[in-house]
Amino acid sequence: MFISNAYAQTAGSAGGGDFLTALIPWVFIIIIFYFLLIRPQQKRVKQHKEMVGSVAKGDKVVTQGGILGKVTKVAEDEVTVEIAKDVKIQVIKSTLSDVVKKGA
Repeated sequence: MFISNAYAQTAGSAGGGDFLTALIPWVFIIIIFYFLLIRPQQKRVKQHKEMVGSVAKGDKVVTQGGILGKVTKVAEDEVTVEIAKDVKIQVIKSTLSDVVKKGA
């Protein structure tokens, strides 16, 4: 009276199909993340390295701190930037955010 009847479920697949079905959305999410986040960031990093590597004496630069100046000396990892007459600062190359070439 108080106990209901229990019925067996129909036989399903062996379980391998369920795992693949659950894995497909994750694969699409990873692919979307790669094309929307990872790949563009790698491209920006490559462009920044090329820009910093091509800094030469006489170029006008902008640092990440917003300081504008003219490059007076280029070393391996540093540049000397003149920000006013007889005022020079040393800046690490990787902190440059923009470079304007002499001729531009």
